[in-house]
Amino acid sequence: MKGKRDGLWLLTMMVFFVFTLWAAFALPADALGEEKEKRDLPPRAIEVAPEYTGVIVPVGEDVSIDLTVANKGRQDEFIELSVTEVPKGWTGRIKTYSFDVTGVYVASDKSKSLTLKAEPDEGTLPGKYSFGIKGQTQDGKLVSTSRVVITTTEKQEDKKSKGVNLNTSYPVLQGPTDAKFEFSLEVENKTDKDSIFNLTAAGPTNWEVNFKPAYEDKFISSLRLKPGQNQSVAVEVKPYLLAEAGKYPISVKVSSPEAKAEAELNVILTGTYKIDVGTPTGLLSLTAMRGQPANVSFYVKNSGSAGQSNIRFISVKPENWKVEFKPEKLDTIPAGETKQVELTVTPSGQALVGDYSVNAVIEGERANKNLEFRVSVKASSAWGWIGIGIIVLVLLGLVGLFVYVGRR
Repeated sequence: MKGKRDGLWLLTMMVFFVFTLWAAFALPADALGEEKEKRDLPPRAIEVAPEYTGVIVPVGEDVSIDLTVANKGRQDEFIELSVTEVPKGWTGRIKTYSFDVTGVYVASDKSKSLTLKAEPDEGTLPGKYSFGIKGQTQDGKLVSTSRVVITTTEKQEDKKSKGVNLNTSYPVLQGPTDAKFEFSLEVENKTDKDSIFNLTAAGPTNWEVNFKPAYEDKFISSLRLKPGQNQSVAVEVKPYLLAEAGKYPISVKVSSPEAKAEAELNVILTGTYKIDVGTPTGLLSLTAMRGQPANVSFYVKNSGSAGQSNIRFISVKPENWKVEFKPEKLDTIPAGETKQVELTVTPSGQALVGDYSVNAVIEGERANKNLEFRVSVKASSAWGWIGIGIIVLVLLGLVGLFVYVGRR
């Protein structure tokens, strides 16, 4: 009886020992010392950049441009700001909603939005005016500078004719090719009787130009005005989607049997901003072993009509996983060109077997895209066979032990 109790106790201890060995062999040795991945940021880096580096406005108009102050390093920073160059006849300052700003605190990997406010003095003439902007850390070790050029033009009172006046305060509009532009015209009847004025426009080939009443969506082709009456008319312009970047004139005419007037409007196209991403095979999945890197390639195509600059990659991944891009960023992709990027995914050494999601965010200058990859994590079969071998050896030992105890 005592021999059987001793045998059962030995059996329990041996089973406990077997599963302890199995757990030890199943875990990769390097997983025990794995540290949490650090953010891939430089120790210190700042950037002060305006949303627009060049604008065109009518003479006498104030200008407000968004200003981004970014901390791209691992250390929080106090950044001092100043307008280092202000043209004669202008005032320039950096402000928030209610007060002027000379410095700002920006946490690591964060940014703050401010405004560059430029105001011309009365009588300032049309021309080009350059403003310098500077940001530097309190210790003076990091400096970022940028520049904004404001071009002012004459307010257009286009070709006044006897009997009808045609005026516009904003004859030049700028934007991407896929945008819709809307000008505002003021039509004034200077005759001494009711008149019907026909509205016509001549624009570039394949462009759409339509007239609308102010604050309404219907299209019109004529106006009826009483003597001395004036009315606002909107001119809606849709560029041809394949139009290249550049300046395009649009001629607008207002006419009646008694009078006529013309105005020239201009649209400045900066091109379209669009990127496409994907894999050569169209598959968005890969297989990886625990703690071992797995690779997949994807392409980034500039499918817009304007060049893309400063394209960077950001990953959204499970905890303790490692994701790398090669190259780490793309400085520029001309319109219509494609670049290849290598993505390396390394699952955590302690990851369970199964499917996981890893997102790759591609941030372009004015366009973003997202790729979601499904990563199937598998365990190495070598350790499984080793564990099975150990269990078989232990079971053989237990059988021998029972035979020995039974003989006693």
